[in-house]
Amino acid sequence: MENHRIFTTSFASVYPAYVAKAERKGRTKEEVDQIIFWLTGYDEASLRAVLDSKTDFETFFAEAPAMNPARELVKGVVCGVRVEEVEHPLMREIRYLDKLVDELARGKAMEKILRTP
Repeated sequence: MENHRIFTTSFASVYPAYVAKAERKGRTKEEVDQIIFWLTGYDEASLRAVLDSKTDFETFFAEAPAMNPARELVKGVVCGVRVEEVEHPLMREIRYLDKLVDELARGKAMEKILRTP
């Protein structure tokens, strides 16, 4: 798993798929961005820099300003994998993001997606 292809894939190449998945279900790019901001601590300017520089997933998560500790509350299955059981730390971060975008596309309320008390 150390050399999984997604680790070296640019975040910018996958980001449009996250947005498209959300938009197909009537959600917005802004909501996808809000999820990314909540999960990683990036803001609009720093996310734009990541997208413009074609930063890979490994660097995207390694340089995240403030990974949200509440991300560990994200549970469930995405792509046939139970998120909380993923052992590789980087893959688990990627699966958290996948799961959050999946919840958005499924119509879940933003307060629940962002684990707001």
